[in-house]
Amino acid sequence: MKTIIKNVDNLLTNNDSYTQAVDLLTKGEVVAFPTETVYGLGAIATNEEAVAKIFEAKGRPQDNPLIVHIGSKEEMMAFTQDIPKLAEVCMDAFWPGPLTLILPLRPNTLAKNVTAGLQTVGVRMPEHKVALELLKQLKQPVAAPSANKSGKPSPTKAVHVHHDLEGKIPLILDGGTTGIGLESTVIEFVNDLPTILRPGGVTKEMLEKVIGQVGEAQPTDEKEAPRAPGMKYAHYAPDSPVYLIEASLVKLKEAVEKIHNEQKKVAIIASESFRHINVDYFFSLGKEDQLSDAAHLLYQALRDCDETDADIILVPVLSKAGVGTAIMNRLEKAADGKWFYS
Repeated sequence: MKTIIKNVDNLLTNNDSYTQAVDLLTKGEVVAFPTETVYGLGAIATNEEAVAKIFEAKGRPQDNPLIVHIGSKEEMMAFTQDIPKLAEVCMDAFWPGPLTLILPLRPNTLAKNVTAGLQTVGVRMPEHKVALELLKQLKQPVAAPSANKSGKPSPTKAVHVHHDLEGKIPLILDGGTTGIGLESTVIEFVNDLPTILRPGGVTKEMLEKVIGQVGEAQPTDEKEAPRAPGMKYAHYAPDSPVYLIEASLVKLKEAVEKIHNEQKKVAIIASESFRHINVDYFFSLGKEDQLSDAAHLLYQALRDCDETDADIILVPVLSKAGVGTAIMNRLEKAADGKWFYS
């Protein structure tokens, strides 16, 4: 299979590209498209064979549920039921946008492999002109995880999708670099206390201003089925091992010296305040106090490490204020719990 990339930056002059994408999806194929978070790999959510192609292309575990993307709230009524009032408040406040709501599933509506056997489904309305135009032309719900090889850093550019999935999918809609750079926040409304299952661009503080107290889920046990994407498996990892390290110039210099003494090369992913360290490769996350920039740059930096011969990647920890919670969530999964102690 040849993978075609269609540039759709100019919404008004690329209707043929949308027509092609809609035709492919309607025929049971998968299509990659940009959202405001990362690029997604979509299939019509009611077509089990089409959804299976997502898992096949990504190498994704079958017990990892998918998020369903919609272009209008009306579409959601066909496959959800008993929507809690607080969830409706969140829709009004944050949709379209990077917030996924876990809602009760209406039986016998979606393909079974979308929800991995759960009685709930994650739903969101993306805030990206390409994604919304595609969904509005299709007029059907689309199941879509990130459009990358499972376990690798999520794609923020069409070229990332092509690198991971070339020859495995027929079409990529190229809408430029995504804005937020981290996957959506996932919040569950199954119990009395709304609970964040995966942090993202809509922060806990933002949610609590709208709906009051919000809980945060603990990491999923290896034997437990994940209730939402990103809860269980190691994610976001480049080829070389990632280690978290204390955000200290002294600690980083000691670590780099130790690694160099072992005749190994090291890459650092960090804010500009660490740039002057004598390291083999440095990838910037922007200014120290600009967490939104760090979120935007993180996956690109992790992917850039794969273009080097670094043996070890060090990442000094960031503040967990605001979107920093989501950044550290991704870094902890990329490092798979590993810390560097010099």
